[in-house]
Amino acid sequence: MSGHSKWASIKHKKAATDAKRGAAFTKVIREITAIARSGGGNPETNPSLRAAIDRARMVNMPKDNIANAIKKGTGELPGISYEEVTFDAYGPGGVAMLIMGLTDNKNRTTAEVRNILSKKNGSLAGPGATSFLFSKKGFVSIEKDKVSEDDLMEIVLDAGAEDINSEGQGYHEVTCDIASLEAVKGALTAKEIPTVSAEMTMIPSSTVKVVGQDAKQLLSLMELLEDHEDIQNVYANFDIPDDELDKLSEG
Repeated sequence: MSGHSKWASIKHKKAATDAKRGAAFTKVIREITAIARSGGGNPETNPSLRAAIDRARMVNMPKDNIANAIKKGTGELPGISYEEVTFDAYGPGGVAMLIMGLTDNKNRTTAEVRNILSKKNGSLAGPGATSFLFSKKGFVSIEKDKVSEDDLMEIVLDAGAEDINSEGQGYHEVTCDIASLEAVKGALTAKEIPTVSAEMTMIPSSTVKVVGQDAKQLLSLMELLEDHEDIQNVYANFDIPDDELDKLSEG
């Protein structure tokens, strides 16, 4: 899971600017609207909506914005209809990528994603070319100074966690089956242990080591894609050595 966890760490280190926060609001509002449209506006009976609301709270979105996004999804307020899009792609160094988004114009988004990839030595692939490498999992990140690895293990394994990785700088990373994500989050909340993120992610079955110019281009590509308003998440199976990653993320 090097690609996901290392990219998550880079994003945690970046300063949260107003522009980034505004982009986060736009993405979460789209997600809430789409989920409410497909699964209903009650978070008690729609676990995906409950998780999206949690993400909205993590970026300090006002309650009114959340409520209006739900109402747009259920039809109580007028709103744009978004469809899910998934792009299989390859990045610099042969890294497999899975790009997921919500758009009101699939043709426009496809063209723009293709253009971003081509600028950074990447390319779109055929449907299913890379997605088979990724498995849907729950992912929870906790700052290391909030709990020891031993205590964390005792708490989350009982709640259904599958793996704990504490090798990274600053964070414990917990993975679990999607069905166990709420239980893992609940176990941490019960012990008053705050999380940095708690979300669905896509974990690759294998990784590709990337160094030098390929690594630099790849990180730039990841950021460009995530900054695009139609893109919700970008997953990749890269593994960049820690020392090189530190230099690149500081640049």
